Amino acid sequence: MTDLESLLILNSLPLVGTIRIQHLLNQFGGPQAVLRAREDELMRVRGIDKKISDSIVHWQQHVSVEDELKMAQEGGARILTFLDEEYPENLKQIYDPPIILYVKGTLLPKDKHAIAIVGSRRSTLYGRDTAARLAHQLASAGLTIVSGLARGIDTAAHEGALQAKGRTIGVLGSGFTHPYPPENRELMDRIASSGAVISEFPMRTIPDPMNFPIRNRIISGLSLGVVVGEAPRHSGAMITASHAVHQNRSVFAVPGRVDSLTFKGNHSLIKEGAKLVEDADDILSEFEYLFPPEAMKVEKGSPGQGPTPLLDEKEQKIFNLLSAEEKDIEEIIIQSGLPAKEVSVILLRLEVKRLIRQLPGKRFVRARLVT
Repeated sequence: MTDLESLLILNSLPLVGTIRIQHLLNQFGGPQAVLRAREDELMRVRGIDKKISDSIVHWQQHVSVEDELKMAQEGGARILTFLDEEYPENLKQIYDPPIILYVKGTLLPKDKHAIAIVGSRRSTLYGRDTAARLAHQLASAGLTIVSGLARGIDTAAHEGALQAKGRTIGVLGSGFTHPYPPENRELMDRIASSGAVISEFPMRTIPDPMNFPIRNRIISGLSLGVVVGEAPRHSGAMITASHAVHQNRSVFAVPGRVDSLTFKGNHSLIKEGAKLVEDADDILSEFEYLFPPEAMKVEKGSPGQGPTPLLDEKEQKIFNLLSAEEKDIEEIIIQSGLPAKEVSVILLRLEVKRLIRQLPGKRFVRARLVT
């Protein structure tokens, strides 16, 4: 049995966990020696009780290493251990680095220059647009964008990096046979072709809610800093920010409306010392010592926008009234001074030209990269 197979077994056993595996390896000198140890020897290790030692001694009852290797191969996932040269440098520095990483795509040395962008699944258009814009700008400057492949802010961050033709890494909270959310399978494939999708969980692991706080330490651990795009006070993004603090990473937060519950977490982080972020320059300025000046140039345009079509006077007037903030049609009518019927026709024309977008409740915003 190889070290890889032994570590794969230990990583797959219930209740053992990363920290206990580290204690075991320190005690016995290597993964194969751990699996050869007697139950009484195992129980002398900190954190190992009768139940855990029994699962290690009788690991064959819990794990089929042949099946796990076969599933990984058939699923196109390589398996790295923390001993491998390709294992991400930033992750090695944290307190509890994953013992095993399943990887689709490629991990490169330059991924050590990474920024995480995370946030709520139930996000606003403003939050998603800002996350996509920041990711696009940072990826254009050569940084790798890390996020969690979830709906909302995470998806927008990955999409922004991909539109910039940059690198991005997605971190799953499940095994590769049960990716979550399932509708992001196509996004996963695109990320793997322009970076990597990774997981520390065995292939068949379901997306159990308890897995996501665990994976969040990997998102922050891979990165130089974490940007919270939009998050309520109690959310996975706030857990990621907490991991970042304990891992000595920088924390950034995008400001939102003062009365928005989905930005309460952002505002609390800013009050506690997180750097307020308006564009990528606010992030890059924190890492000037890492990059030459020419690498710090940021595209200021919005991702997904081409040249603005020609507008007549009234179309331009309505367009100028709109921004990334949602605006009710009644407010547009009042501010434009135009008849309601004419405003409705102009809004429809602007929609057809893909310059604005209508949201539920007859509310309108300028169109940018939204997912």
